[in-house]
Amino acid sequence: MAYQLKTVKILIIDDVIPMQTLLRSILNTFGFQSIETANNGQDGFEKFCRYNPDLVLTDWMMEPLNGIELVERIRKDPLSPNRFVPIILMTGFSSRLRVEYARDVGVTEFLVKPFTARELYARIEHVIEKPRQFVGANGFFGPDRRRRKTNDYDGPSKRATDAPKESFPKKNADGQSKKDAKLLKSITKNIKEGQTKQ
Repeated sequence: MAYQLKTVKILIIDDVIPMQTLLRSILNTFGFQSIETANNGQDGFEKFCRYNPDLVLTDWMMEPLNGIELVERIRKDPLSPNRFVPIILMTGFSSRLRVEYARDVGVTEFLVKPFTARELYARIEHVIEKPRQFVGANGFFGPDRRRRKTNDYDGPSKRATDAPKESFPKKNADGQSKKDAKLLKSITKNIKEGQTKQ
């Protein structure tokens, strides 16, 4: 899909200058023209507050303020001009624990290095095409961590967007709804009756 990206402001935060240069080049190829860079999370937060970008691309491992600490400041610091900004975290570490930790801090998308231009574009496109609601609860503020929409959740409804509890069928200990249990009982009864008639 073609987007008008000339006026979209991007902030790249990475302590490796060649990586900044490479990212800027790739983003220019995509059509982005308004790009700022920072060498670490501390400098990145200062530029974030001045520049107020539409998208942040940050590395994880930096000093004195790493990418995770930067995300926490963007999401929770009262000086942050936009707590809702999409943040793509780039890292060479891809373990499930790290991905979940980054998600739980408020990262919007996760990008494992080395990555291709196509993978970067896919993350940016996902941010544009499928924006997620933001949630603030129990010390967390960030994009809704639920990506899959399911109707089989049987726990308490806590969000305004959750369907009313009555719309979900009650389930018994075997995980069956009352309607399913009745149907199963009826089928079993019919089978047994059919066997006795033969």
